[in-house]
Amino acid sequence: MKGGVGGRKSGAPKKLKLVISIVSNDDGVSVIDELTRNGFYVTKLSTSGGLLRAGNMTLLTGVEDEKVEEVIEILREFSSKRKQLVEVSQPAMSEIFLNFPVEVTVGGATVFVLDVDRFEKL
Repeated sequence: MKGGVGGRKSGAPKKLKLVISIVSNDDGVSVIDELTRNGFYVTKLSTSGGLLRAGNMTLLTGVEDEKVEEVIEILREFSSKRKQLVEVSQPAMSEIFLNFPVEVTVGGATVFVLDVDRFEKL
């Protein structure tokens, strides 16, 4: 197996990590495709939040310790930051709101790497 976490029948247990990555919906499909193409298993959670309240994906990937950097490199390559104009409402007077465009940076990935104490595939 090239990438992901596989069952081991003998020998010392490998150190495992859980990579939690939050990517935009625009990048998510490409990221998942590339991770699975490289042998990693991915669980996708549909999430939203942040300033833009835009849809994104939270990806869970269990990997052996030495494969973490490979996952992060895939995320870096397939989760690009870009500029986007968004409408922001600002109160001008009581009950009157003005909408104006603001340029913000979107995309990229937020990544957390956690130690896994126990892993079982039942």
